[in-house]
Amino acid sequence: MPATDLPLLLDAAAAAGDIAMRYFKSDPQVWDKAGDQGPVTEADLAVNDMLTARLRSAQPDYGWLSEETPDDTARLTTHRQFVIDPIDGTRAFINHSLDWAHALAVVEDGRVTAGVVTLPARGLTFAATLGGGATLNGKPLHVTQVTDLAAANVLTTKPNLAPHFWLGGAVPPFSKGFRSSLAYRLCLVAQGKFDAMLTLRPSWEWDIAAGSLIVSEAQGTATDRWGAPLVFNNPYPQVDGVLAAGAVHGALRAALV
Repeated sequence: MPATDLPLLLDAAAAAGDIAMRYFKSDPQVWDKAGDQGPVTEADLAVNDMLTARLRSAQPDYGWLSEETPDDTARLTTHRQFVIDPIDGTRAFINHSLDWAHALAVVEDGRVTAGVVTLPARGLTFAATLGGGATLNGKPLHVTQVTDLAAANVLTTKPNLAPHFWLGGAVPPFSKGFRSSLAYRLCLVAQGKFDAMLTLRPSWEWDIAAGSLIVSEAQGTATDRWGAPLVFNNPYPQVDGVLAAGAVHGALRAALV
């Protein structure tokens, strides 16, 4: 990985925050995406335009995958790719919640090598490089060492608690929390604020690429719902759910069907 990738992502994420905060709580124009893919705002598009120009000009040989850019197969022929969510948690952004994020990653041969997740409204910047550890505002991150699933605090949503997902139809009695942004949920696990996060539905790569590296570099484990390694830059850019945790990862995976 070129040594410039993490500084490049950090600078771009800071610029994204500057743009987004100009729209935040100012009721930007909102459109509904086709295919029931949720809302998009003029802030999402402005951030995406800036990131496209800044990142692609800095590394023109990298492929490009962004939630707000039509996908094409050209990225599949590249060695490295930018994987970007201009605003993760657009509904939170629209509703004036603080829990939206910019998620920026570089992927090489299917693995994330650099990742940044920023929450401008909260003043938080999570960052990681492969083999280099994970930080929050420059300070090292570590996942929790909780191993008892009943004592765990897990970020998830109600559909994931349907009995048919769990062995014997019994949902473990862990504590439950929620945040709008998948990227932020992953970072909260890396930070040790929660013991795990779980989503069992197919997940877009741009939502999880940066955060998954931040978890793993905080000594945690981030896999798909079956416990398999996450692989990025797929022809169809989704993975089969995400399970990210500290020491409780094995127990949580073992409780799932």
